[in-house]
Amino acid sequence: MSSIRIKDAAALLGVSDDTVRRWIDGGSLAATKDESGRKVVDGKALADFAREHATPPPDPLGVGSSARNRLVGLVTKVTADKVMAEVQMQCGPFTVVSLISSESAAELGLEPGKVAVAVVKATTVIVETPGGMS
Repeated sequence: MSSIRIKDAAALLGVSDDTVRRWIDGGSLAATKDESGRKVVDGKALADFAREHATPPPDPLGVGSSARNRLVGLVTKVTADKVMAEVQMQCGPFTVVSLISSESAAELGLEPGKVAVAVVKATTVIVETPGGMS
C-alpha cells in the first residue's frame, strides 16, 4: 500500500492542505495514520478520489474526436518565424508547448489570452516515478 502525506496529496490534487483535511474530516476521503502518527491517504484511494472528482473545463470546440487527451487551456505565448510557431498554453496547473506551422497559428488566431484545446495523440508516452514518492 502506497501512503501519501496530506501535503503531498494536496499538491497532487492542486488544492490546499486544509481542503484535503476537510475532505478527510467530512468523510469524502479516507485516511489512516502512519508510524509517526501523521494522517496519510492510501495512494489507490487518492487516485480513485481524483478520478471521481475531476472536473475539466468544458471543451469549447465540442467536436467529435478519437483523441481522448484534450486539454482546455489559455494561450500564454506565441513565438513565430516565417515557417514555425511555438505555442505555449496553460492547461490547469500544466504548461503545454506545441510546435506548429506559423500558417496554422495565424489561421487559428492563436495569441495570448485565447482559449484553445491542446489535443495530444501520441504513440509513446513515458511514465516516470519520483524517487521520494513510491
